[in-house]
Amino acid sequence: MNSPSSTIGRKLFDYGPGLTAAVAFAGADVLTKLGLMAGSDVITLATTRSILGIGLTALWIALGPTPQPLTRDERRTAYGMGVLYAGIIFFIFKAIELLTVPMAILVYFSYPLVTGMVGAALGLDKLGWRGLLAAVTAFCGLALMIGASPSDLSIAGLLCTMVAMACRVAVLIVSRQRLMKADARLSTWYSAIATAVLFCGGSLATLHFVPPVVTIGWLWIVLLGVTTTTGVAVIFISTTRIGPFRTALTMNLEPLLATLLSAAFLGEVFSPVQALGAAIMIASLFAFQLRR
Repeated sequence: MNSPSSTIGRKLFDYGPGLTAAVAFAGADVLTKLGLMAGSDVITLATTRSILGIGLTALWIALGPTPQPLTRDERRTAYGMGVLYAGIIFFIFKAIELLTVPMAILVYFSYPLVTGMVGAALGLDKLGWRGLLAAVTAFCGLALMIGASPSDLSIAGLLCTMVAMACRVAVLIVSRQRLMKADARLSTWYSAIATAVLFCGGSLATLHFVPPVVTIGWLWIVLLGVTTTTGVAVIFISTTRIGPFRTALTMNLEPLLATLLSAAFLGEVFSPVQALGAAIMIASLFAFQLRR
């Protein structure tokens, strides 16, 4: 019979990477806002983050076992994913610039619901009445959260979040269809190259680079690159340990943690009605994925 301490240790070993990913991405959400507040802009943050991401991904590959090379079709798909990731990064950064961090991330986190519904429509997944009920409830919570303070919202910010969410749904659907057997490290590597080429090419073509006006802004940018790449790496570890389903459940903690960190470091808080809507949405996200 296992002792309580060994059981806890095993749970931490299994779920630690997923929890680390949720913390890392929540931290990245707040760091994005801090970088923008330090005087940088979305393009500069995205470009710098992409360059750092390539270097850290190369380190991740070098420290692990030798990966199985991707096929030509898988490489092309991974490059395409990089284009979509560029859309995710740009539009979610822009949404964080225009909205509070909790609002941007919670609206963005409707992507598991939309992915499930799109997957059901394409015959890739089964939705069922429980899944549909959870999705409807989550969208009601989202509507309550958004509608509680309409005067404080940026329509452009909401549109940016929805575009980022649509890109994320496309990444999940296409990856499931065409990259299921590919090594996640190499998929990340090729997609990171495509993302960096797009942002660096755009920055060079327009001669656009806006560094932070305060020195500490560089620290936020470097930490942004570290946290996002770390998040991707530990998601890969979590998926191999507990599977994609349980990993997705732990990632639902990201919007909650982003909300708490935003309150602590940015002073961004929800009204009671918005908090109720956010709670309904997060609870429904868990219920939606637990339906399986």
